Amino acid sequence: MKIKQRGIITFVLLLLIIPLGFYTKVYSGPANMWVNNSLGGFFYEIFWILLVSFLFPKAKPFRIALWVFLVTCAIEFLQLWHPPFLEMPLGNFIGRTILGNSFNWGDFPYYFLGSLIGFFILKGIGKIHS
Repeated sequence: MKIKQRGIITFVLLLLIIPLGFYTKVYSGPANMWVNNSLGGFFYEIFWILLVSFLFPKAKPFRIALWVFLVTCAIEFLQLWHPPFLEMPLGNFIGRTILGNSFNWGDFPYYFLGSLIGFFILKGIGKIHS
């Protein structure tokens, strides 16, 4: 598939995943604590994988998924340390939504699953029209 077509599909998926990810932070229905605090990590990974793929269309899906997973895990561990450069963005809703607000071992399975699904989404996009 041409890079331009993949870019359009990736952009449309980003337009879908962004509001879905933000919605997990304000959801107030059944299992809201789980949706607010854990499920968002799943969509967080997919968002970053799609964004990196959009910005670097020639990058391989596995590398994108692996790097996104490693970087988000590193950010999670940084929350144990509370470095000053991380504290400032955590002072607002967007910062907390993007970076999280505290360390939680339970986030790692959602990061892994989100990265895995993100990888398969990229593979699927690559197979369309190929």
